[in-house]
Amino acid sequence: MAYGDHPEDEMLRSAWQQFCRNLEEAGDKAFKDHNPATGIHRADGFRFLTQNLGQAFDLALETKNTQYPVIHSFCSPFRKLGGDNADYTYQQAWIDGSSVYRISGNIGTCRFFNIAVQGARPESKPGMRGLHDPFGDTPQANLFGHDMEVGWDGSFEVTIGGEKPNPKLCPNWLPTTPDTRKLFIRQGFDDWSELPVTMRIERIGMTQPRPMPQPAEMIEAMNWAGTFVSELMRDWPDWSYEFSEDFDPDGDNSFATKRRRSDDPVYNPQLDKVRGRAITSMRWRLKPDEALIVEWDRNDKFWMLTNMGTFMNSMDYLYRPVSYSPARTKIDSDGKIRIVLAHSDPGFHNWMDTQGFEVGHLCARNNFTSEGTEFRTQVVKHAELASHLPTDTVKVTPEERTRQMQQRFHSILRRYNF
Repeated sequence: MAYGDHPEDEMLRSAWQQFCRNLEEAGDKAFKDHNPATGIHRADGFRFLTQNLGQAFDLALETKNTQYPVIHSFCSPFRKLGGDNADYTYQQAWIDGSSVYRISGNIGTCRFFNIAVQGARPESKPGMRGLHDPFGDTPQANLFGHDMEVGWDGSFEVTIGGEKPNPKLCPNWLPTTPDTRKLFIRQGFDDWSELPVTMRIERIGMTQPRPMPQPAEMIEAMNWAGTFVSELMRDWPDWSYEFSEDFDPDGDNSFATKRRRSDDPVYNPQLDKVRGRAITSMRWRLKPDEALIVEWDRNDKFWMLTNMGTFMNSMDYLYRPVSYSPARTKIDSDGKIRIVLAHSDPGFHNWMDTQGFEVGHLCARNNFTSEGTEFRTQVVKHAELASHLPTDTVKVTPEERTRQMQQRFHSILRRYNF
């Protein structure tokens, strides 16, 4: 038996060859103008591609059958995508609007937990390009952890789809529509002691094994995966520069002071309210002897700050201090929060590592609100940082920094059950 002995051999080979061409073209985009011509930046461009190449067929084939749903973690310490927040975990499950599903598990202790039903991806408009799949879906329904009925031991069940059930029998329910495509699941962490949600999904009425993929399904998966790797390299960071309302493409080292006008039907302030967040990003650019001070007034919001690379991929949050949240941040005596973004450790508690990059992105999120924060930024010489900070700004010793790193390492591994 050899190539050509089966009538669908040619279609299978052709689909695979097209996938390989897409992958080759995607690799060329590691050299795009937005990615500086340094070894570490170029390598990170290919790392971004290879990390997501590793999940292309998980999304396109292994978890794609909505009759046999699986909760898939599409971001982790070893896979970054979509402006991922270092203190979120991101999971999704492909579902459809005609089936009924059940998620069951234990709620854990994370501060933010959200399950969203997402619908069809709107068609692109003239002058507007939709963000690549698996993003770009319209939120249809949301359920937050604090609104769920949970057992004394943290156990819970959520029903998705079908007729609205009796709330006494099924208190946690999410409706679907005929164009429902997937579930988008986020967990947000503040204190290092918080435990993740553990959960699984099943389709109600699943009685038979999943059928083995046939050539048509495999061809469709290769086409989807090829488009996925092509568009993720095309869209980051270009999509945000061109279309994001909360980003100033012409400014470095400062957050946008106002939202740009956008006709995006998915990423806009109204739907951000549904998502339960307010988000803003900026591009930073620092010389080897410079540092950036980010300052804002203390507030009661559950905020998060993440340092990201050129492709808006979160930096190495498993080993480096590249993200902060309220519980892990020291506040100065004047009531202001100051984060120091610098290439090397300045000895201040709130140090955010650049991991050697000369350009990157900083993303700020406020959870449970659509209200943003007014940030103030200042570029200073690294050697002169102390003169720009209050005298009582909290410092750490090298030994204390090592303990911080170890606590980060163990806590994040626990989030992902590694």
